[in-house]
Amino acid sequence: MPRQSKGDQATGATPWVPDAANLDTLRSAAQDCRGCELYENATQAVLGEGSLVAKVVFVGEQPGDQEDRQGHPFVGPAGRLLDKALDDVGIKRDDAFITNAVKHFRFNREARGKRRIHKAPDVSHIKACQPWFDAELALIRPDVVVALGATAGRMLLGPSYRVTKQRGRRLELDDGTPAVGTVHPSSVLRTEDRETAYAAFVSDLEVVASMAR
Repeated sequence: MPRQSKGDQATGATPWVPDAANLDTLRSAAQDCRGCELYENATQAVLGEGSLVAKVVFVGEQPGDQEDRQGHPFVGPAGRLLDKALDDVGIKRDDAFITNAVKHFRFNREARGKRRIHKAPDVSHIKACQPWFDAELALIRPDVVVALGATAGRMLLGPSYRVTKQRGRRLELDDGTPAVGTVHPSSVLRTEDRETAYAAFVSDLEVVASMAR
């Protein structure tokens, strides 16, 4: 494991990302990552899973409580909603690759209890973790990348990206890879009018499905 002082944390995850790695090597190396402080309280780093010949890569914000405990992305309630939406638009999860912008769970604990409350990652965490995502994307080279929520959107499409204004549109990453932004499925679960929010989410994913055929 690389030795790193506090001042070196500006380099983020780069010192821990192995060259010419496969996904198993990346996943193993990520467990030693000290690119930001989030590793201190998280159970483990959670990298992406899915097909390495996937036409679509979905990028969420960060692992949640269940993802952190189980070591797999999108296995909680938001993951189940995403699975349903993918089925509705004809995208098989086994044919996609699903990951997060930030690989460690950031949370606060309740004052009286063990429950861990999600806390959004800072820009510094997003930047620190981006080398892991870049390494994942280099292995897959998909037809389209999907930003699920604002955090992934800012990492992939820049600080000016706004979900409310640009969701469901055909965009591009800096390298020219086609991209689409939409909401994070957890936001659908939190809204009062879940039926309407879900329909809008599916509509965005229909754009994705048309680009991946």
